Amino acid sequence: MNILIVRVSSLGDVVHNMPMVSDIRRHYPDANIDWVVEEGYTSLVRLNPEVRRIIPIALRRWREDLFSIVTRHEFSHFRRQLKQDAYDIIFDTQGLLKTSVVMRMARLAPNGKRVGLANATEGSGYEPLSRIFHTVSVAVGLRTPAVLRARQVAARALGYSVDGPVDFNLQMPEMAHELSPSWLPCQQYAVFFHGSARAEKQWPFENWIRIAQQLAANGMPILLPWGSAAEKQTAEKLAAQMSNARVLPKLPLMEAVMLAQRASLVVGVDTGLTHIAAAFNRPTIELYCDSPRWKTEGDWSDQIINLGNEGSSPTVEEVAVAVDVLQGRLSQSNIA
Repeated sequence: MNILIVRVSSLGDVVHNMPMVSDIRRHYPDANIDWVVEEGYTSLVRLNPEVRRIIPIALRRWREDLFSIVTRHEFSHFRRQLKQDAYDIIFDTQGLLKTSVVMRMARLAPNGKRVGLANATEGSGYEPLSRIFHTVSVAVGLRTPAVLRARQVAARALGYSVDGPVDFNLQMPEMAHELSPSWLPCQQYAVFFHGSARAEKQWPFENWIRIAQQLAANGMPILLPWGSAAEKQTAEKLAAQMSNARVLPKLPLMEAVMLAQRASLVVGVDTGLTHIAAAFNRPTIELYCDSPRWKTEGDWSDQIINLGNEGSSPTVEEVAVAVDVLQGRLSQSNIA
């Protein structure tokens, strides 16, 4: 059976789709699973060895120069890649008109099915017009978390129940274990994923400083990544008031993934790299300052502590306790 997943973005959403792949493989071990994803995230999807073929799409870039010769050439190449195989099942788990159009463009095998969401979840960007290209529309609960939503869509279309643990199956390449970028410390380190595109999702500046003081007392250095000029400026201001923090250079995606995957402690707001750390089951504190926790909280491991909620930012005291809990577990595992 050939299966195609259309989930083009964003970073955290792509990660939250990974357990769907593991579920399908567990019930259909011989299935070929391909994935359409934004070009910037292909290296992330490549970490899942169960995905056979990755088909990059460049919707974000193409929109900037829609009618250029280069865009037309690249789009034609994309269509050829999309039609290379006939698919028995095509999933659109994003629920947008643009992703359902991509689903419709792919080549369907005889008696094949195009499967998507029948409805929105609370606060999602779901577009009802996306259903016009479905042969099967799967209804989900209004408060179905992102990971479970994708798993349910696959299960109902393929005739099995959602069972077993959440398995992201992210595997860093063998050579990555031997790489040591210049920014990577030799000792255990913490990461603060402090940046978010939405200011409302950010945690107060002074709170980060107080948690840094707690970690400094425990002798743990802190690395501060950034993804924009504004985030870099914030990181530099934080580092100036932290005795144990260092601002990183701008990292390409896979180095940022490595940063999360090797961290001994991650404290981060509701953003893609925080969710990647949780997917690797790193000791992670997820901070929900102005977004609903039920959507993306990591509930698959006791290594993940979720704090705050929409309209209720976590307190510095709550985070300090969570740091002590996770560091205590880390110390016990080191002794063992």
